[in-house]
Amino acid sequence: MTTPEKSTITLEYCPKCGWLMRSAWMAQELLTTFTDDVHGVLLQPSEVSGRFSVRVDEQVIFDRKTVGRFPEIKELKQLVRDVVAPEKSLGHSDRKTD
Repeated sequence: MTTPEKSTITLEYCPKCGWLMRSAWMAQELLTTFTDDVHGVLLQPSEVSGRFSVRVDEQVIFDRKTVGRFPEIKELKQLVRDVVAPEKSLGHSDRKTD
């Protein structure tokens, strides 16, 4: 049974660019970190060349074309946390880098 208050994270990636493995690794990292906080992570092949975006439900929290790069995993975890579990500590991932 689906818990309605839990969000789904969608990683939309360009399969023609070979970004499936990167997306799968990011999905694994997010599932490990947010096991109890999300319904799941969806890997969605994009029909738009060069697309890599991350959504929580329908809210885009990262878009590679807008930012001009891929997210660091620490950054992505913080962006997801801010939406799905703002009170959650990410431990060492919450520390600022110098």
